[in-house]
Amino acid sequence: MEKEKHDKMYDICFFDLDGTIIDSSPGITNSVMYALEKFGIEETEREKLYKFIGPPLTDSFARFYGFDDEKSWKAVEYYREYYQDTGIFECSVYPGFEKSLKALKAAGKRLFVATSKPEVYARRIIEHFDLDQYFEYVAGMELDGGRGSKAEVIGYLIDTCRMQDKKRILMIGDREHDVLGAKQEGLDCMGVLYGFGNREELEKAGAVYVAGTPEDIAGIILK
Repeated sequence: MEKEKHDKMYDICFFDLDGTIIDSSPGITNSVMYALEKFGIEETEREKLYKFIGPPLTDSFARFYGFDDEKSWKAVEYYREYYQDTGIFECSVYPGFEKSLKALKAAGKRLFVATSKPEVYARRIIEHFDLDQYFEYVAGMELDGGRGSKAEVIGYLIDTCRMQDKKRILMIGDREHDVLGAKQEGLDCMGVLYGFGNREELEKAGAVYVAGTPEDIAGIILK
């Protein structure tokens, strides 16, 4: 754990979902493999597909496979065929994460989810793992692509819940998209190292704090 000393007080915490709350790699990579097979592309190296975890899917299909907009959205349709009933629950909550939630909640912090995953899926996952007892609201993208960037999700959450002081809000996530989206909306961001990003990515993007483990999150915020 580094950069743990600070003199700021955060009353509200926004959490990314994939790579921060849950290890969603099995379900996401299986869904990507399923979609790619529809285009005659066979991927056998699961870790190669970890780069799909976090960013919007259309961006990833375009960036990593050269799909145009129409093809990218078709790939997302195939992805969801597998994901919506099977892949969605091929995941697990990171060990120690709920301990941080309990500590933050006990300290009076307000907790929210801000994810680039479609909101309808994110809510099902949070409820499936009985984490809805901690979170006031789960915000995500729309199935038609609306709120497609992390900044848009964060802005939507701030507006919907009528939050005023952005200096009191901390975003927590594992990828540069979380950090950059938070900065765009005027929020500080804590990067986590146990997800799918790395220290260089997070610090280069401008993470104010870095947590090595799920337990470190509460330790840094409540210090």
